[in-house]
Amino acid sequence: GRVPPPHMIRFTTDKSELDLALIHGFLSQHSSWARGISRPLVERAIEHSLCFGGFVDQSQVAFARVVSDHATFAYLADVFVLPAHRGRGYGKLITLAALSHPELQGLRRFMLATSSAHGLYAQFGFASPAHPDSLMERYFPTLYQDGPKA
Repeated sequence: GRVPPPHMIRFTTDKSELDLALIHGFLSQHSSWARGISRPLVERAIEHSLCFGGFVDQSQVAFARVVSDHATFAYLADVFVLPAHRGRGYGKLITLAALSHPELQGLRRFMLATSSAHGLYAQFGFASPAHPDSLMERYFPTLYQDGPKA
């Protein structure tokens, strides 16, 4: 079929339009960061986040979510474009949609983690932390495969 130009993608923050099965399927089976995540955890993450769905025609092809206090801090997470729709600028457009959202302006810190898309995010001003020694984390990379510890 004909490939629609990037301006033919529509973004929404209306959670009722999100394809939860598609989002869970991609994250749990095809992402490098959330492999094995359960459907209830994906649903809870969506419930407590500002989410962005990208749609071509009536089908969801992209997703991103932002965890934020809408005042000082935000974290961009779970950004993906389905493989069949990559190379059309949708990753750039969904990132722009998130960064330009009215509730996410004037934040002191906007963070994300990426293992492979540094070039994409650098275009929007993301960089390695200026003071990495000031950042700490608790990170459990295999949690979804192993299950929570008692």
